[in-house]
Amino acid sequence: MPPTTPPAPAAPLGRPRLGWQREILLALLPTATVLLLLWLLKLLSNQQLLFASLASSCFLIYLDPGHPANSARTLVISQLSDAVLGFGLHALLGPGYLSAALALVSVIGVMIVTNTMHPPAVATALNFAFRAGTGEGNLALFGLAVGLVLVLLAVQRGSAYLVRRFTPVD
Repeated sequence: MPPTTPPAPAAPLGRPRLGWQREILLALLPTATVLLLLWLLKLLSNQQLLFASLASSCFLIYLDPGHPANSARTLVISQLSDAVLGFGLHALLGPGYLSAALALVSVIGVMIVTNTMHPPAVATALNFAFRAGTGEGNLALFGLAVGLVLVLLAVQRGSAYLVRRFTPVD
């Protein structure tokens, strides 16, 4: 019987951990963005759940701004198409489980066909299908909020670069 070699150690998952000071520094931007989104939501709308998926997107961007699921293309296509699908199915079928189920199946199909897998966007479609954002104004407000998250993505990528470049490793 030939000798067996032990398996190679598994590669670490995700990005490497930074020192706690750098982790806090990087977490400040998504936290501030989510707080800004909540403030805008309070000023412009009464839809508390509408932006929950964008908060998840912000923290995925913090976790790994370079991951393909967090690219600007993926974020825009998945979040906006899923909002439009949820909105449209709500308008066509009304609020409820049928519109939510069809939204869920549709958005997964869109993300597969367009290669834009961004899991928080599924919640966007469900929120719109279940009636969280019934007016066109909420759809437009959501689009503006996605733009704000794109700004966060650019700033977070720049910040991650600067943190890696100019701070010593702990």
